[in-house]
Amino acid sequence: MDNAALAEFLRARRALVRPEDVGFDDAAGDARRRVTGLRREELALLAGVSADYYVRLEQGRGHRPSESVLESLARALRLDEELTEHLYALARPAPTATRTRERVSDTVQELLDAWTTTPATVTSRRMNVVGSNALACELAPCYVPGTNLLRAVFLDPATRETHVDWNGVAADTVANFRARIGTERDDPELTGLIGELSLHSQEFRELWARHDVRTTTAGAKRFRHPELGVISLRFHAMPLEDGQVLTVLHARPGSPDEQSLALLATMIATRRRGR
Repeated sequence: MDNAALAEFLRARRALVRPEDVGFDDAAGDARRRVTGLRREELALLAGVSADYYVRLEQGRGHRPSESVLESLARALRLDEELTEHLYALARPAPTATRTRERVSDTVQELLDAWTTTPATVTSRRMNVVGSNALACELAPCYVPGTNLLRAVFLDPATRETHVDWNGVAADTVANFRARIGTERDDPELTGLIGELSLHSQEFRELWARHDVRTTTAGAKRFRHPELGVISLRFHAMPLEDGQVLTVLHARPGSPDEQSLALLATMIATRRRGR
């Protein structure tokens, strides 16, 4: 069991539980409350474990919790299904690391290139863009292969300008990153990336400290293009081999956004003919 990682997760998630939401109604007006979220004793009471045992868990000194204790902690912390799975993974880490592939296969790249009117990308577990098509690169510079999406979202002003709903994109990117890397702690590139972003971005530090874990498979994004204005698209994310994820963006049929994608495709074709 990774005691330190489990302790960090428990502290972070406890701070996000509002006392009034779990029956401690008098806590909202308690001027003496000096902690964010629940106190340790309150969380222990909700989970049905001794306060001393829970304190040891948060200090990284606890013994491996039983299935029933993990279930009670998940319920007390109001964790959803994916966060609960993450809690179990921290308490029962897998014996082997997940494989990471930092190169897109030729077959997948051929598929991306065949979609001339549909932006599409492939990212690795480390959130590196390992493959994309021309339309995706024209839509947003952060989709150029070789770009790390985390660095782009938090450290590149152009990426912040491109995403109309930057706050939502930033939160989803961090939560998706945690879901992808799981409990891995031994990858020096991952630890270096996290350290770099923590040093240079307060927004990343705050989101990382929440320990949100979320796999987003579908949704909507709005992009701000310098020539065509705002383009609203839907996206679907599908897992590939070795931790890679294929993300496909598309517009509503017959919408102005579909026309914008067609114009982008025409611009790319014209540019290529000119060369």
